[in-house]
Amino acid sequence: MRSKPIAPVLVAFVGLGPVSAASAQDAAPVEEASAATPLGTDSDGFETLWSRPTVYDNDNSGPLDEVRIVGRVHLDNYILESDVRDESDFLVRRARLGVRARLFGRLEAHVQADIDLEGGPLYSRLTDAYLAWEFSEAAELAIGKQSVQFTLDGSTSSNELLTIDRSNVANNLWFTTEYIPGISLSGRSGSWIYNAGVFSGGRAAAEFGDLDDGYFALVSGGYDFAALLGAQEAVLRADFVHNDPDDESELARPFERIGSLVFTLDQGNWGFSGDIAAGDGFAGQSDAWGTTLLPWIDLTDRLQLAGRYTYLESDGPNGLRLGRYENVVTAGRGDRYREVYAGLNYFIYGHRLKLQTGLTYADMRDRADDGGEYEGVTWKSALRLSW
Repeated sequence: MRSKPIAPVLVAFVGLGPVSAASAQDAAPVEEASAATPLGTDSDGFETLWSRPTVYDNDNSGPLDEVRIVGRVHLDNYILESDVRDESDFLVRRARLGVRARLFGRLEAHVQADIDLEGGPLYSRLTDAYLAWEFSEAAELAIGKQSVQFTLDGSTSSNELLTIDRSNVANNLWFTTEYIPGISLSGRSGSWIYNAGVFSGGRAAAEFGDLDDGYFALVSGGYDFAALLGAQEAVLRADFVHNDPDDESELARPFERIGSLVFTLDQGNWGFSGDIAAGDGFAGQSDAWGTTLLPWIDLTDRLQLAGRYTYLESDGPNGLRLGRYENVVTAGRGDRYREVYAGLNYFIYGHRLKLQTGLTYADMRDRADDGGEYEGVTWKSALRLSW
């Protein structure tokens, strides 16, 4: 296995400067950590370290408020044993670097790119590039290449997943390209939340892609029952996607309609999330549906136990894909998928720096008997770093 030259990026992060004019305590992270997990403490000076990527911060009124270097490095190690064959590897799962600027108190400009830390050309592709104007908490308009958020894991940042990988429900029914050109409006009013947008369904490319092969529209709305249930969060949300059925589209999965119902409960030191999703297939993709159940409990203020059960089924043969590392040993497809996951998360500095490990058992039924049958166990460990 060849070495992965990630050290220069980590050193560059630690050495970024100068620190902004604002105090280290005032420097905000790129993504706020979820309330569903412990944040750890600042006893080791992490807040000061994480302030370094903020290279400009203007407390006075002016057009430019803040400039921050943003990015993430995600490392994975997996050992898979299956009835197909065994496989193991250490890899850089994600590496991104970019800039976020805030202007006029309400405008955010965000550009980020995937970078290759495994020996190829350093620049891989433009991950996201958008402008977002915040009219108020109830309305933010974003234009450009941005994350398309629906289903439980599809609406969760890869920095904040409680499992090492997204569930196979997201892998099959969500659009795994994730960052797609479009326009969206989102916000929160009281306990109500919403997100709506129209996005390109074109062919994939390193930057914005070809925008002439269909489109899809997303409408999502929900309500937070936290006050009623005495919880920190208790959101019930419905997502619906209408996808123009274009055979040439590469950015969206071949489902004409996708619906999902998501529930997220956070009781402080324990919680539960789940979703059920279904899609109407086209272009040879059969209809499919699936569900994910994800309970978690904090064992200490840093250590967390998380579990997951996933079930997927398609109406016709070969309607389902295997998960991320299961797909390494066979690209075959099946019609029923089951998975059980149990893992531990150790939060060194909340979601910004954490270690994860987990064991997965999964099986796939393949009625067509053309290479998709699978049964195996995978042990995965990961480091997640973001700033």
